[in-house]
Amino acid sequence: MVIVLKQIATEKNIKALISELQARGLSTNYSEGTSQTVLGIIGDTTKIDADDLQRLSSVESVKRISEPYKTVNRKMHPDDSIIKINDNVKIGEGFFNVIAGPCSVESEDQIIEVAQRVKKAGATLLRGGAFKPRTSPYAFQGLEAEGLDLLLKAKKATGLPIVTEIMNLIHLDLFADVDVIQVGARNMQNFDLLKVLGKCDKPILLKRGLANTFEEWLMSAEYIMAGGNHNVILCERGIRTFETFTRNTLDISAVPVLKKLTHLPIIVDPSHATGMRWLVEPLAKTAVAVGADGLMIEVHNDPSKALCDGAQSLDPDQFDVLMSDVKRRVQFEGKIL
Repeated sequence: MVIVLKQIATEKNIKALISELQARGLSTNYSEGTSQTVLGIIGDTTKIDADDLQRLSSVESVKRISEPYKTVNRKMHPDDSIIKINDNVKIGEGFFNVIAGPCSVESEDQIIEVAQRVKKAGATLLRGGAFKPRTSPYAFQGLEAEGLDLLLKAKKATGLPIVTEIMNLIHLDLFADVDVIQVGARNMQNFDLLKVLGKCDKPILLKRGLANTFEEWLMSAEYIMAGGNHNVILCERGIRTFETFTRNTLDISAVPVLKKLTHLPIIVDPSHATGMRWLVEPLAKTAVAVGADGLMIEVHNDPSKALCDGAQSLDPDQFDVLMSDVKRRVQFEGKIL
């Protein structure tokens, strides 16, 4: 349920209303936007009489939310959320960020070299896998804790905030110095993991599952936000369809659809979406055109020798070319990169 407050509503009126709702066992979400102030009610609202609320002098209107996701719903929070990574990096409407780096951290020299190159080209965050989910049990699984240490060395060398994927709750303590924790496609509905991440104070990058609907994706975000962590970034990385030419099928419609349904920022990962480096550039441009808040691009200093996903990774020179074009397009859209 959403209560739209009148502009004349006083702080005293609002506090009294919140206290009354909380006394009924309901939680509230206060959102003061540019055009209207909204009070979201979360919980069993079936026994609340909307007409009684409507009669209050401070209430403009009362609406029930039919969708199962509440906190992530744009009706609950009309203005776009801006997720702060640190004092310099913000993700959301008006800002555009590029997260770049190798699929897997392989060595200190590799990750630092890539970090320096992607930063020079304009990337604002560094990605790199320390724990790698692989379809085959015989494939490279990542350097694990050592990989996290190497990411932190690259962060120290470049100042870039780091983004890396968590696979298991038992590793959470190792992520204390990670700036953004990524939840991969295979873990999008690992609800125990999402609940715990909902209690931490770090931004969470939530990738769409391999065959999940928008509603299922938003419900996973709801799990995180219901725990109190509202710093969620959505990432469209392609879904499984009947087409076999590409690794996945990039659902570019996810960007405008999610912009309508939720206030959370959404970025696009064209690398995992296709599995082919020659498709990364055109799809990255498309993502900018449809209003994405950022990109996640895989970059390796020597893709032919990469231990993971070399076929979809750009080399630093190719990334330079892509970033030159992206910068022009982002500036044309009036966003800050």
